[in-house]
Amino acid sequence: MDNLYIVCVDDQRDVLSSLSGDLSPFEDLLMIEECESAREAWDVIESIDQSGDHLAIIITDQVMPEQSGVELLKQLIEDGRFLFTKKILLTGLATHQDTIEAINKTSLDRYIEKPWSSEELHTAIKSLLTGYLLDKGLDYEPYTKILDQQLLLNYLRKTT
Repeated sequence: MDNLYIVCVDDQRDVLSSLSGDLSPFEDLLMIEECESAREAWDVIESIDQSGDHLAIIITDQVMPEQSGVELLKQLIEDGRFLFTKKILLTGLATHQDTIEAINKTSLDRYIEKPWSSEELHTAIKSLLTGYLLDKGLDYEPYTKILDQQLLLNYLRKTT
């Protein structure tokens, strides 16, 4: 199907609702999934993969019951199917050690502190989505209006 997904993972429903609201400008071109646990996220991720779609970006909280965000991201990076998936740790409670572990062991692409600003989130999504499409070699033209224009321009200059 070739749909692109952003999967949001947080054990607090109000945070997920706020995050989805901030991601609504991207809904015309991207599928947004909300998950309240790492286990639920894996079910969604498996479904995305089995449908032939793409997990472009995962946004996860750190402190969650059963499995932390860093543990979820480590599991994701160990699965060869998701090497190009972009990863955001969105949290207000991560320790310094959690952050170091996320950077060193999960190839974390962004760390955003709660409370976040919509502008910061939008900038990160545009940049990471652009990187994902270019890294995967997917057609970026249908997404041009929501991509990081400078990053795309730099890429085009290098390839022409």
